[in-house]
Amino acid sequence: MFARSSFGTPEMIEQGRPLDELAQLFDAGAIRATLAEHYGRIDAANLRRAHALVERGTARGKIVLEGF
Repeated sequence: MFARSSFGTPEMIEQGRPLDELAQLFDAGAIRATLAEHYGRIDAANLRRAHALVERGTARGKIVLEGF
């Protein structure tokens, strides 16, 4: 999907069409994000919590740390 922007092709504007469609579906509630856990600011403690979840093999969806 991102080859157009990587190679600067003339029809780069087409890149936005599937993303616009996804945004509309999301806004309409037809699809939803896979966010499962939000651990807040990235720091050593939260990174350990997130990593432990992944190591247990029980993680489902996205695990978010913020503040890079």
